[in-house]
Amino acid sequence: MRSDWLLPICNGGERLKNEDGKKAHPTQKPEALLHRVVLASTMVGDVILDPFFGSGTTGAVAKQLGRDFIGIERDPDYLALAEKRIANTRRISETDLLETPSKREQPRIPFGWLVERGLLRPGEKLYGPKRRHAAKVRADGTIVTSENRGSIHKMGAEVQGAPACNGWTFWHVDVEGTLVPIDVLRQKLRAELN
Repeated sequence: MRSDWLLPICNGGERLKNEDGKKAHPTQKPEALLHRVVLASTMVGDVILDPFFGSGTTGAVAKQLGRDFIGIERDPDYLALAEKRIANTRRISETDLLETPSKREQPRIPFGWLVERGLLRPGEKLYGPKRRHAAKVRADGTIVTSENRGSIHKMGAEVQGAPACNGWTFWHVDVEGTLVPIDVLRQKLRAELN
């Protein structure tokens, strides 16, 4: 999921209107906002509580994404609006399309597998961003800098003087003059496992 949330305001066909053609609710939220929140914080079948239900954006998105919901709203006009909106919302029936697997659920791929499978060769150079740092791949699945050897994570942290490092995204391999993160190679192996 992306970390930048540039979302449009609620307008156009999504904006609910009353009989006079005016906004039916003054602070209706865009469905895109709730879509991200629901995907980031719940799983299919979970129950979402919205104690200030308003126009029912949370309920509509929850229904679409295979979640259940409880909405609390004291204004009868807003409640009627939300009920109508949700009745016209279609639940996505293929639940496997709604699940967002976490990175922790993906199969673990040791760095050494890249060497064993021939995606990287012993002696091949890895580079940090903008080629500021370099290391060589060892046959045992470790890497060596000019001073030390260790895991891709340990050596990435060491060359930066950082307490920790994700070596999969820090180290890159040169592919015809372009630096490519070694995480691309890891994803290739993961795809073969599935």
